[in-house]
This record gives sequence, structure tokens and C-alpha cells, in this order.
Amino acid sequence: MALNNGGPSPWGNPRPGGPWGSPPPTPPGGGSRGPGPDLDDLIRQAQEAVRRIVPTGGGGKGLAILGLIVVALWAASGFYRVQPDEEGVVLRFGAFNRTAAPGLNYHIPWPVESAETPRVTTENLVFIGFRSGDAAPVRGQAARDVLEESLMLTGDENIIDIDFVVRWRIRDAGDYLFNTRNPEPTIKSAAESMMREVIGRTPIQPALTEARGSIEDQVRSGTQAIMDQYRAGVAITQVQLQKVDPPAAVIEAFRDVQRAAADRERQRNEAEAYRNDIIPRARGEAERMIQEAQGFRDSQEARARGEAQRFNSVLQAYSNAPDVTRRRLYIETMEDILRRNPKIVVDDRLQGLVPLLNLGDGQRAAQRPAAPAAAATGPLLSAPRPQQGAPR
Repeated sequence: MALNNGGPSPWGNPRPGGPWGSPPPTPPGGGSRGPGPDLDDLIRQAQEAVRRIVPTGGGGKGLAILGLIVVALWAASGFYRVQPDEEGVVLRFGAFNRTAAPGLNYHIPWPVESAETPRVTTENLVFIGFRSGDAAPVRGQAARDVLEESLMLTGDENIIDIDFVVRWRIRDAGDYLFNTRNPEPTIKSAAESMMREVIGRTPIQPALTEARGSIEDQVRSGTQAIMDQYRAGVAITQVQLQKVDPPAAVIEAFRDVQRAAADRERQRNEAEAYRNDIIPRARGEAERMIQEAQGFRDSQEARARGEAQRFNSVLQAYSNAPDVTRRRLYIETMEDILRRNPKIVVDDRLQGLVPLLNLGDGQRAAQRPAAPAAAATGPLLSAPRPQQGAPR
């Protein structure tokens, strides 16, 4: 929008030809001086405007007022604001001088001091082994693989493909700004070096399975130690493995090997379970047999000691009364023999209906359970009484 609609300019002169007063004069020969005002005219008009603002009657007083205004503007340029996620770093003649907390702060204006305000709470990401346009990549996300960074040699001389992310933030703004020229490439190189060192000590199987957390911790602590040696002023907050796989050319064969190893482990576990079941059972059976053998041994020893004791007592009785003991032993022996053998008594002098007497049947009938009394005593009652003088 045009100012004053072609009226008088702010400096008081009419503006028939533009904002700077009268149009430029035509040069000799009738040629045009160009579409814009001449530089000398601009300088002259600026000087006239300053004279109108500053009173010319006082001379030095006007210059002093102008100087004070310039000094006030220069002093006011030293105010600066530090946001809550930033830290102020004040430089004096280009060298680090002090830090400033969030809020409104002041430094001596340029060229004496200047201020830098890096973000110290923002978490930065460094991608190693791949490149992704997303600020927070996730596993399985499509990304461009960088093989010269991701291929590494394991401790058992296998090749593994690893993609990982390093998360870091500024810990000391002064060290971050002045001790390293390129902090992010330095972090990337240190993290990649530490990852290759850790993977070079780790076999491929643990690296693919249970050692992932340990690898992340070792790489994070090692990278932090390197950055502390450089006094880079950064804190490595996390190292996150994105992909840990064999190279794409051999991944199918490697998966076959993994499946075979899983089958081997399963069969080994089954064999261990069978062993844990059969061995305690065999030990229990062996212990039972040992206990039975010991019991049999103890019973045999006790029986033998009893037999020996009985023999000693018989010997003692025989020594005291040989005739009585000899007759008693004979009677006991015959009683034992006759008890175990069937007995039939035949006597030619026996007169009656039953010429023989089967004594063994009566004893066997007596040994049978729940036999009637008549059946047990019948043969004895049917036998006639022997005559006087007959052998008994």
C-alpha cells in the first residue's frame, strides 16, 4: 500500500516523482539515468532526514543525543532469552566465558560478547548400518541398508549384519561447542568402533539370541568412555539394536542350521528328562535290594547264633546227664521223623475186622481245617482193642 497516496513525504518535501522527492534530473544528451534513484541522492536525502530529527541549533548537543540513542540501542542488544530446553553459552571475544540458565539473560553486546543457545534436553539419533527418514525408526521398518557399516566379524569368525541406533544428548554445552568440531560424526565413529570390538569378542549364536542386552550395554558404556576422553560434552543415553541377522546371502542356510540346533537341544532335553526319571528309580531299586540283603544277612546271623546257643545248651545238658539227654534226643528225633512220614501198623496177631491201622490218615485228617469230630476219630474207634500181651 502506498504511503500518503502521493502526498508529502515524512521528511516534509513533496513527492511528485517518488518517495525520495523530485525525480532525478535528466543527464546531458537526453538519456535516462535508470529506473531507480541515484546513490548520491539517497545519501543526501538521508542526511537531510537526520538533520530534521536532530536539532541543528545546539551543535554538539544534538550529536550527544544521537550518540546516547546509539549507545542505548547497542546496550539493549545484549538481552537474550534462553528457552527451557536450551542452555546459554556466553562467548567473550569468541572464547567460552560462562553458561546461562533458561530465562531472560544479558551479555555485553557484540563485538565483546555473544551467546549460543544449544538444545541440551533434545535426544538426538545416530543411525549406523542403515538410513531412515523417520526420526524414530522401528524394527522391521523399510530402510536403506549400508553394508559397509553393518557387516561385522564375530568372535567365532562368522559374518553378521547389525543395524543399531545411538541416542545421545548434550550434557555440557561448553564442551560440546568448543572441544569437538563435528560431534555427531564423532559419536557415529566411536559407536561403530565399539560395536565392532564387542561383536569381535562374541560368538554369533549368543549375539543372535540372549546376548543382545549385554551387547547394547557394553557398546553404550564404551562409546561414553571414548566421548569422555574427547571431552565432547555429550551423554550416550541408549544403544538400541534394530536388526541382528546373518548376511542375506546365507540367511536361509543359517536358519536351517538354527532349526537343526533347536531339534538337537529338544532331543537332549528329552534324554535328560529320561535320565532324571530312570536313574532315581534304579537307585531306589538298588537301595531296596541292599536293604533286603542286609535284612536277610541279619536274620541268618541271628538264626545261626540261636542254633549255636541251642547246641551249647544241649551240650551243657548232655555233659550234666548223658543218659537222660541221649534218650531225650532220640525221642525228639523219632518224633520229628514220625511226624513228617505216613505210618501204617500191621500186626498178624490182631484179630478183628480191620487187620491194619493207618495212623497217618488220622494225623492228616486232624491237620485238615474244620473236619467233623466223628471223621477224625472214626478209624480209632473202629479198631479193636489189642489182646493182653500183644505188642503195642
